Amino acid sequence: MKKLSLLLLAAVFSLSIYSCRETTEEKTEDAVEEATEGMEEATEEVEEAAESLEAEVKEDEVDGTEEVKADEEM
Repeated sequence: MKKLSLLLLAAVFSLSIYSCRETTEEKTEDAVEEATEGMEEATEEVEEAAESLEAEVKEDEVDGTEEVKADEEM
């Protein structure tokens, strides 16, 4: 009877450890997915900022060219 109780206790303990490992794996997968999504969002934000900066530089370039032309005409 004592052996059977110990065997049952060992089986329950093994199953509980196994189920915790699955939870850890799921949490790891979730963390990787969140990190990937975060990187994608950050990449999009950087691209948008670069496009905005490029537009500002072009606008400043046009303004600067117009100012130089105006100074040359004087």
